[in-house]
Amino acid sequence: MKLYCIAVLHKGDTKVNPLASAHELSSFGYFQRSSVKEFMDFTCKIVAERTIVGSRASVKEQEYICHVYVRSDCLTGLVIADHEYPQRVAHTLINKVLEEFTGKVPKSQWPTANSSTIVYGELADYLQKYQDPKQADSMTKIQSELDETKIILYDTIEKILEREEKLNDLVEKSEGLSMQSKAFYKTARKTNSCCVIL
Repeated sequence: MKLYCIAVLHKGDTKVNPLASAHELSSFGYFQRSSVKEFMDFTCKIVAERTIVGSRASVKEQEYICHVYVRSDCLTGLVIADHEYPQRVAHTLINKVLEEFTGKVPKSQWPTANSSTIVYGELADYLQKYQDPKQADSMTKIQSELDETKIILYDTIEKILEREEKLNDLVEKSEGLSMQSKAFYKTARKTNSCCVIL
């Protein structure tokens, strides 16, 4: 799971205005990074242009997904991530970034400003913090812990069932037990089976 880009743009009537962005390009070769950054910025503009005001979208391109949200005030947030990155976490990040950006940069500057005139350095911090969605998002962290618990629980139930099968085999094979002992074991097992919760 990896985040590559976070961008804030303003979708005007005729063009999309990039306001701020941050990139994580360490997984690309040194000489490729400037081209990759340009391509990501270009992709952000295209996706923002083609997304309807007041809507969210996730656009997949090869192994990357671009998550976008264009608010009703035309402020747009985009996240480019790999296909494994959770969609819910990406959209939560976009919401958080857009809310904070709205509080720090006046709405009157959005149509005319650009990334060189707007100082919004928090994007790089968010990009770093949200690289691990489990640490950044409490719901994702809880879900992964539940999944681990469920795996342990299934493993334990399988072991109990294996143990019970072995006991059944031993009881059937035992010649030394009287018929009454076998009947008692079978009755007790039937009685207890009604209480098993799977």
